[in-house]
Amino acid sequence: MLRWIVQLFFILVGGALGFLFIPELISFLTTDAPAWLESPYAGAVLGALILYLLTFWLADYIVNVMRLMEETIVKAPVTDVLFGTTGLAFGLIVAYLIIIPLNTIQIPVLTTVLPIFISFFLGYFGFQVGFKKKEELINLFTASKATAKEKRKEDSEEQPSDLSKVKILDTSVIIDGRIADICQTGFLEGVLVIPEFVLEELQHIADSSDVLKRNRGRRGLDILNKIQKELSSEVHIYEGDFEDIQEVDSKLVKLAKVMNGMVVTNDFNLNKVCEFQGVPVLNINDLANAVKPVVLPGEELNVQVIKDGKEQNQGIAYLDDGTMIVVESGRNYIGKTIEVVVTSVLQTSAGRMIFAKPKLLEKAL
Repeated sequence: MLRWIVQLFFILVGGALGFLFIPELISFLTTDAPAWLESPYAGAVLGALILYLLTFWLADYIVNVMRLMEETIVKAPVTDVLFGTTGLAFGLIVAYLIIIPLNTIQIPVLTTVLPIFISFFLGYFGFQVGFKKKEELINLFTASKATAKEKRKEDSEEQPSDLSKVKILDTSVIIDGRIADICQTGFLEGVLVIPEFVLEELQHIADSSDVLKRNRGRRGLDILNKIQKELSSEVHIYEGDFEDIQEVDSKLVKLAKVMNGMVVTNDFNLNKVCEFQGVPVLNINDLANAVKPVVLPGEELNVQVIKDGKEQNQGIAYLDDGTMIVVESGRNYIGKTIEVVVTSVLQTSAGRMIFAKPKLLEKAL
């Protein structure tokens, strides 16, 4: 069907060109041509026949190109097609307004070649602007609607809380798994956004030949299914992408800026990048450290010394929540449960560390 349409198009174009130019061409080439050959209608038939014969060589290539374009458009997200088409239409309208005054100038180059160039350039430019700036335009329209609603309300000076911002999940926090428990408790409010490029990275990890990576990727996919199906949190899949950005972390930061959202992560480096670029970030590790029991110097604890420390005569023990305790002179108590007295507490970006010494040693002193 598509091939037949292409051939019909070539026949119509050939007939039109033959009707206009073939009689003049024959008159220019020879003066002995029959009168019927110089007729515009004969030229139309001849032009249609010539271009129809060309379709036997060109039709297949044109059909393949059209089908490739069709597949590309069908696979593209609706927002890409919509904003790209809108930008193209806007560019052509601007080109038409520019061409109107050029038609009044009696210069062949300006009235023939330049309008074609302007239409092509502004149409392409408008398409690129609409396609690449779609996220900013969506955010602008959303912000405009929100502003209009606020103006219609009385006493609307109160600014929206950070809790209303969307929460954008990164790969590390999904694989970690604690995000599902946090959502289940209700401490994490708002809409959870899962970018499609994060899903692709999870799928790549789940298909890895390395067993550990494969298990971590599959765990992340299971966590997403749990959040979406079993929990009451609202989950949105963001289908867009930033093709000019290669790193997933950079895409997350860009998406957070576009959507005015917050990045949820437990990646220390991504946390620092977000803070540097002024993007709100929620770090699961910071939350875990914040809810750990507070231990003050002078308190007594019962711990089991598991191994020796880095320094001489040090022993290492752990609380139930995983907090590490460095026991001075605790190397002799490895494998034993002893009472220790807390001497100091050190809070670092990696977690909380407690320094203590055996209570027996305290009594001896």
